[in-house]
This record gives sequence, structure tokens and C-alpha cells, in this order.
Amino acid sequence: MTQTAGTDAPRPSFLAEVKDAVTPRATLLVIGVIALQLLFIASYVGALHDPKPKDVPFGVVAPQVAVQQAVTRLEQIQGEPLDPRAVADAAAARAQILNREIDGALIIDPRGSRDTLLVASGGGTVLATTLERLVTTLEATERRTVRTVDVAPASAQDFDGLSSFYLVVGWCVGGYLAASVLAISSGARPADLRRAVIRLAVMALVAIVGGLGGAIIVGPILGALPGPVCAFWGLGALVTFAVGAATLALQGVFGIVGIGLAILLVVIAGNPSAGGAFPLPMLPPFWKAIGPALPPGAGTWSARSIAYFKGNDMTGSMLVLSAWAVAGSAVTLLAAAFRARPHSAPAGASAQPS
Repeated sequence: MTQTAGTDAPRPSFLAEVKDAVTPRATLLVIGVIALQLLFIASYVGALHDPKPKDVPFGVVAPQVAVQQAVTRLEQIQGEPLDPRAVADAAAARAQILNREIDGALIIDPRGSRDTLLVASGGGTVLATTLERLVTTLEATERRTVRTVDVAPASAQDFDGLSSFYLVVGWCVGGYLAASVLAISSGARPADLRRAVIRLAVMALVAIVGGLGGAIIVGPILGALPGPVCAFWGLGALVTFAVGAATLALQGVFGIVGIGLAILLVVIAGNPSAGGAFPLPMLPPFWKAIGPALPPGAGTWSARSIAYFKGNDMTGSMLVLSAWAVAGSAVTLLAAAFRARPHSAPAGASAQPS
């Protein structure tokens, strides 16, 4: 009986099949995923496992003869949780809190033993309660009591003041996912300048729609945050576009690896340093330093300003978001223009789009 040719061909070894199934490129990508996984754990646990107040901007209102003594007493608290400074009067202290210049203030009553602590839970409930506990303990050692006045209270529907943070996280996720979908569907790098412009235009449309949707959800639908819908809409559009443009830029320069770099930037570095779960004065130095410069931190600060502080002190964070949007767009266009430049090729050869 004649056997069909090739039926006795030996099967490749298991190792050969593994090498064929898992390419060197796939291996590098998996190693990158593991690195992102470990960085995620290190960043979140490192930032949030042991929150402690450090150099919290804090006002002191007291008679002229006693104010410096009170400031010195607060400066000498172990661990330096407060950065105290003299404030002229209670009205000035309230104004500085609403302008987000300080996070709290102690108003000392020279005629009695009961002082007043001003806080703003809208800027972070955890920080407000930490200040209350710290000052109450300190006052008890002086045989004084304290009453707390919340001058910018968080909404009853905004548990622990976290809604602003989650809103911004949602906008950031929309930004880098939309940019990633564009890469997966038609190539990480746009084939030419025209394609890059189209991607940025699509990203702008996603930002406008996503910004409006988020503003409506946290406002009219859920009532989680007070504040004008239009202001949240504008912020949401800017946050989403800034993150999306940055992701497109990273993809334009590094290819598909750019998606991982965007996750590193926004999720791993940006979210734990955003001041969401714990406001910036309670974060370790590294995260406290980088948070305001990244989109999640700038967005969270702005969202809380809109909701609870009459839009005060937003200039810096809005400039940060605008810089990410402009830089991301510029790099995306430049990378596409460079990629589209004619390279040495045989005469008559046509360029193939990616």
C-alpha cells in the first residue's frame, strides 16, 4: 500500500512551536506588560499606603502679640504637617481658603478658650478631617476646644469628595482608549500628514461628546457635583483631548508601544498623584511633585475648583492641560510629516500607506 508523500514528516518540537507562536516582538511586548503591572503596583501602593499631611498651607488668625507664638507652636508639631502663616482676620482666612491659597485656618479667640477651625471639605474630605483631628488634639494640650466650620463643603452626594477625581479619570480613559482604537484599527502611525489631521479631528469630536456626557452625568443626572454644566463640559473636552493627543503623539513616535507609554503616563503615574483619594499635601514628595503637571492631577484640581471654589485658582492647571493638548498635537503632526517625507526608493515605486 502506497503512503501519501509527507505523512511521515516529523512534527516540530515543542520548543520550535513555542518559538513560532511567540515571536520576539510578542516577547518584548509581554515583558513590557509585566513591567507596567509592577510599576502600577509600586506607584499606587507607594503613593497611597501611608498618607500623612506634610506642609499643608494653613492660616492663623490671632491678636498681634500672640500670632507669632501660635505660628511657631504649629511649626514645631512633629513631622511638620502644617505650613502655618499669619492671616489678618477671619474674613481674609475665609477668602484665602476659597481662593485655594490655604487649606485651613485656625482663628484663636483671645477672650475665651474656644477657637474656630476653618476647613474646606470640597478640596478633599480626608484632608479636612485630618486637619480637624490634628488641631483638636493640639488644642486639648492647651486646655482649649475648637469648633469646625466648613467654608466649602463637599456635596452630600459626593462621598469623600471623590466624584471630581472619578470624573476626570473617566475623561482620561476616554482619551487614551479612543487614540488606541485609532491605532489598532488603522495602524499606530498615521501614513501621512493628512491622516494625522483626521485623527486629531476625530479625537476632538470624541473630546467634545465625552466632555458633555460626563458633565451631564455628574450634574443633572446624578447630582454628584455642583457647578455649571458648561464649565465641566469645557474642562472635560480639554482633559479628553489632551490625553488623546498625547497618546497619538506617543504612538506616532514609538508605534504600538506608545499605548503602553500613555498608560504609564496617565494611569500609573497620573492617577495616584492626582490628589483624588488623598489631596496633594498628604502624598509622598515624588507624587506630590509630579501630580499637578500631569492631566489627571490638573483635571482633578480644576474640577474641584469649578464645583466648590467658584472656579478660583484654575489658571495653572488649565495651562498644564493646554500644554499637553498643544504639544501632543504638534508631535503627532511632526511625526506624520517626517514619516511622509520621500526616502530613497527605486524610480516609479509608490509609497504604501501604513
